[in-house]
Amino acid sequence: MKKSMGWLGVLAALSVSSAVAETQEIRALFQPDPSQPNKNVFVNQTPNSGYCASFPTQCASFNMFSIQVPIRFNGARSFVPGDAIPIKVPANWRQLTVTNRETQETETLEVRITGIGSQYELSETAQKLTGAASALEGHQKLWTTNSWVYAPAPCLYSGVGAYSESNYRFFWRTPVEDACTKVAAFNIPSIRLNTLDFAYELRTPNPLGMSSGLYTGSLHYSVGTGMDFDTGPMFYADDPHLNLNFVLDVQHTLKVDLPPGGNKVSLEPAGGWQQWIDGGRKPTSIYRDQLFYISASSRFKVMMQCRDSLGGDRCRMFGAGGNVTDVRTRLTLPAGLTQNGGGPVHQMLLLHNSWAGPFQPGQYLERKEGMLRFEIPSDAINSLLRPGVSGTMSTQITIIWDSEV
Repeated sequence: MKKSMGWLGVLAALSVSSAVAETQEIRALFQPDPSQPNKNVFVNQTPNSGYCASFPTQCASFNMFSIQVPIRFNGARSFVPGDAIPIKVPANWRQLTVTNRETQETETLEVRITGIGSQYELSETAQKLTGAASALEGHQKLWTTNSWVYAPAPCLYSGVGAYSESNYRFFWRTPVEDACTKVAAFNIPSIRLNTLDFAYELRTPNPLGMSSGLYTGSLHYSVGTGMDFDTGPMFYADDPHLNLNFVLDVQHTLKVDLPPGGNKVSLEPAGGWQQWIDGGRKPTSIYRDQLFYISASSRFKVMMQCRDSLGGDRCRMFGAGGNVTDVRTRLTLPAGLTQNGGGPVHQMLLLHNSWAGPFQPGQYLERKEGMLRFEIPSDAINSLLRPGVSGTMSTQITIIWDSEV
């Protein structure tokens, strides 16, 4: 088995007239879980920031992850009653290609934005702007549809809002790619959104069909009026670019174990040699079935190598006095491992110095039983078992298992 691992540091900079692009890495990991062999999914490894870092219980209830980036939206002018803030995000699935940095294999990753939030900051306290008796009442009266914890349709409530006299932190879920609009009910001399918080969802490829290693790719979003992240004409973003760099880390398992003593195999007829010794009854088969245990989460291939080769499917065995015979090797894999055509692998004849496979698991297999059969072909039995011929013959056969397909 060959195994390679690497680590990736990503740094991207895009020169623009007023700012550099904000860049965020999103990382997900696949490692097989013996306790959940059917769970063939990536696990998000990206630390939460922003809303989900502050309110993890709320996000867990929606299976939501969030990121906060320091993009600020400044008000273009003062607000008057009736001015609207339509907020829209790229909530539809978008595709990007991720590439294995070593093998150059590619897969398709899908991403969508499932939530949006920020903290608005007023130039005056909400009480002063509305004449309310408290900060909470002021933030509620400042907008035509109550405070910003209440998401305007088609956005959905996320659970928590936080406020002070002149600030209000909000977060809305975004099930569709359409504007969610808040409308001012009072004059607001100045307002800005201090950060960009967003939640995201990944639709990852099937890791069982991927090679081990790091798959990387990037997705660019535009930020500003009429852009991917759109806060309408009443705001302008201080950075119009957001780059998301994705890293899918695939760490497969391929392990083959033999029981104690399994590296030495003795071939004999069914029932042993006694019938041949006592009565000269020639056996119809001479073989040994050798059990092995395999753990596998990815496709792999298998090769047989003979120390003494005839080529093809036969290895040579030699003994004292010039005795010689041939041996074949057959492979049987446990249920759940299939060959190229999708069928089971049963008594597959292995060839010297030639790869068999690839073999593909349908789910993670943990220490399942397989079998290697070493057998003397029937024509070799006839030439081997002759009067006066005795002794021990031996050879060495190597089986190579390789996850780099």
